[in-house]
Amino acid sequence: MSGKIKNEIFEWFKTICASLVIAFGVTLFVQPTIVSGQSMYPTLEDKDYLLINKLSYNKEIPNRGDILVFKSGLIDNKTSHKKNLVKRVIALPGEHILIKNNEVYINGKYLSEDYLNDVYTDGDIDIVVPNNHVFTMGDNRPNSGDSRDSKIGTVPLDDIIGKVTLRAYPFSKFGTVK
Repeated sequence: MSGKIKNEIFEWFKTICASLVIAFGVTLFVQPTIVSGQSMYPTLEDKDYLLINKLSYNKEIPNRGDILVFKSGLIDNKTSHKKNLVKRVIALPGEHILIKNNEVYINGKYLSEDYLNDVYTDGDIDIVVPNNHVFTMGDNRPNSGDSRDSKIGTVPLDDIIGKVTLRAYPFSKFGTVK
């Protein structure tokens, strides 16, 4: 082989190796997910393509209002795999959450939620969130399976995959998620 061909093969090899290292690095920190359903409407919609920061909660707990993805015990009927859910953090470890008369109270204070699709929250909840757990709900409360449902319950911090940080699709709504 001539030196020119060897140099070209070496350049291709370096490019491929660099691409693999970058791709591997990105998958350590970022995970894509697709919204399935309307439980987070109007903030997120069915089929929105999201990027999740997997390092967000390595050293700290979520903040109230964060939208996160977590592992649930629910089974997807189509794939027979456990579902990951996208929900908003409402109450933090040790906080008292009360839902009565379709309103949410945290430690006795009314929680103002301007991101909701509807103005009421159904359910009858009166609990203190256990240590190392958060209480989550969807923004479309009448159509959200969330911590109000005993099949889901409070979410262990260890089951959190990461914080939703970016909507990548549809392109018309590309940007950070608040």
